[in-house]
Amino acid sequence: MRRWIAVLAVGGAATLALSACGKPAGVDGDLSDDWKAVAEPQPFTPTAEICHESDYAETAYLSSYEPVDCATTHRLETVYVGTFTGAAAGLTAPPGKDSAEIKAAFAECDTKTKEYVGSDWRNGRLRLAVALPSAQAWTGGARWFRCDVTEVTNVEDNGDTAARTGTLKGVLKAASPLSLGCYSVKLAKDSSIDTMPAAECAKDHNSEFAGVWTAPDGAYPTKSADWDKFHNECRKVIAKFAGVPNDGNIKYRTGVVSLPGSEDEWKGGNRGVRCYLWLSERTVNRSMKGAGPNGLPIRYAD
Repeated sequence: MRRWIAVLAVGGAATLALSACGKPAGVDGDLSDDWKAVAEPQPFTPTAEICHESDYAETAYLSSYEPVDCATTHRLETVYVGTFTGAAAGLTAPPGKDSAEIKAAFAECDTKTKEYVGSDWRNGRLRLAVALPSAQAWTGGARWFRCDVTEVTNVEDNGDTAARTGTLKGVLKAASPLSLGCYSVKLAKDSSIDTMPAAECAKDHNSEFAGVWTAPDGAYPTKSADWDKFHNECRKVIAKFAGVPNDGNIKYRTGVVSLPGSEDEWKGGNRGVRCYLWLSERTVNRSMKGAGPNGLPIRYAD
């Protein structure tokens, strides 16, 4: 009896349900034309202003994309994400690292990073690089590029990436532990720079960062004539920094250290050259910024 009652109840419910199956207003009874169009899948695009535990890589794979809070220990910060457009977007594979497309992307990253950190990032112990999607992601429609910045132990000796905490946003708006300052240059036997460790400006040192010169497009310097051009341009930067005349006597006031990025960075569009004054015959225990002719006197060889 209970089983029969249960079956009867189900049958009754089915009857009630069927009795409610009329066509509401606005329904034509044709299900084939009432489905909403399914949106096309969009390729993954990374997020800006986030940090990563991993070090920089030229290709940013989705499988290794694990952003972390910038307040925690990390090695890399994405400050901006741009998009390839026009002819660059029509390429069948990611652009090569010395291509015009990469140089344009680096120029955009350069501008955005300056805005992000509050000054030219080359004024600090920072390195900027462009990361691209993988070839597979590119085939799937990805057209982004990442602007990744790392803190380095030093920029003068191609230092290692440093682990840090805290965002780089606004870090160079004012004087910072990352700001470039004074150094103690030591030469090798062939008169090239052997080491260039940082030094306190209030203690004896013989070199100081003066600013950045932006070189024009051209070949990476390899010959003495190439370096002479770099040194001459950096002397102009030093003269402004120290407050001395930019004339033929500047080379008798100070030596110069001109440091572009690596050749690979140069090919990728980085034309910024860090310029340092260098006192080959003496040390000082103060900054030479605004020191004037008395601070950097003319010193002719005997």
